[in-house]
Amino acid sequence: MHKTTLPHASRIFATLASAFALLLLTGCELTITNLTPDTVPANPSQIYTITASFKPSSSSIDRSSIKPHVIIDGQSYSMTKSSVGGDIWEFDYSLPAGRTGASYYFICNFSAKDSRGGVAAEAVSELQTMVIANRYVLRPEASRAPVGAHVSILGAGFTAQDVVHFDYTPARTVLESGSSLSFFVPNVEPGKNYRLRVAGGPSELSVGSFRVDAISFQVSPSSLTLRTGEHQAVTFTIPQPAPAGGMLIDVTTDVPESIVMPEVLVAAGQTSVTVAVQGGKPGSGSLFFKSSAGESSVPVTVTAK
Repeated sequence: MHKTTLPHASRIFATLASAFALLLLTGCELTITNLTPDTVPANPSQIYTITASFKPSSSSIDRSSIKPHVIIDGQSYSMTKSSVGGDIWEFDYSLPAGRTGASYYFICNFSAKDSRGGVAAEAVSELQTMVIANRYVLRPEASRAPVGAHVSILGAGFTAQDVVHFDYTPARTVLESGSSLSFFVPNVEPGKNYRLRVAGGPSELSVGSFRVDAISFQVSPSSLTLRTGEHQAVTFTIPQPAPAGGMLIDVTTDVPESIVMPEVLVAAGQTSVTVAVQGGKPGSGSLFFKSSAGESSVPVTVTAK
């Protein structure tokens, strides 16, 4: 019967102990945290920064020995220390043409001290993914405004089919460009927060919370009497200068064939606007004005020439 001698057994034990120690050091004393978003906005350069934290969890690790790499498509790229400092490293990845994302993982080589001195070790992360978004919202121009205010949204991938909604109330929406969408705050109840979203295009986009404030305005004169074809000036005055993009005042009438008038838009920075109201077919009714502070009306009478 073959017997293992004591010296040989000791060597086997030492080898196993060394391997076990290396196993403990690998990935257990250094924590890898991916700081790269799963979805990132597309950019014209097609260069995307992959960022991760490589943090030692033991004082036995030699920080100067930490050498992180990111593995993309089987190729290893050395990462560099981030300017923000700490344990953060980064790599600028040039996405190949035609690609809409990347899969990658991190490998970090480092040295740790044990009773025998320095021991080389390695930590490996799980597989990570990064998707490039060609349609997204960066931010709205404002997060609160009164009814009628003109507000822009910056982003990418906007289309002519997109409509901004306040909860489930659609707003008058204008496509400025593929990266800019604007809307007029609809006549919804003031003093409330609404969930702003862009719907109608290839995919729905969440903009965030938007608060609608109350504002009142005055209309002069307080009544209109016109002949068919005659014009009369009507002035709308708001208490504060209109925001960037202007303020749209919602005007309706119950005698549409008797009244002809343009859109009422107070220009940005102005506190009033004057429009010409023209008499149409003979009739009598009212012009109705809606604001976030309430509703008002001006009686209108149109007579024949």
